[in-house]
Amino acid sequence: MTVGVRTNFRSEVRQATVDLLEQYKAFAALDHLQVYRARPASLFPPTAFIDRISERVEYRGPARRRRVPTVQLIVLHGLFDSGEAADNGDTFVDGFLNWVVDRYHAAGSNTLLNVVGTEDDPTWSPVWLPNNQRAYYATLIALEGLALD
Repeated sequence: MTVGVRTNFRSEVRQATVDLLEQYKAFAALDHLQVYRARPASLFPPTAFIDRISERVEYRGPARRRRVPTVQLIVLHGLFDSGEAADNGDTFVDGFLNWVVDRYHAAGSNTLLNVVGTEDDPTWSPVWLPNNQRAYYATLIALEGLALD
């Protein structure tokens, strides 16, 4: 086992991301927001889910490493690029970024988890749902974790 690195950090980061979304949902009274740990089988905005997790591994010697996962969230605000969907996206991103920065230890006391980027995609479409021909107004949010050793 590698010294100083959390053995279940990836699952802790996934769960912390879902928890942050659920807590923000309650705080911001976003009662209709659906939150998923992975890609859902159907989409009905507003919806937020973890699309993928990638990870950079940094070695600090033969038996020490640092794991730096990046969680890609997708938040669907509406069916198309409307003014209402854009306004909802702006409000969500502003509030969620502030929510996360105040909870940077969400994945554990010896970890960090912060938003490192956002990008709107007004024509986002789910590639894993071949019968869904709809385009959604989405925001892609990247959260980066770090296990401190």
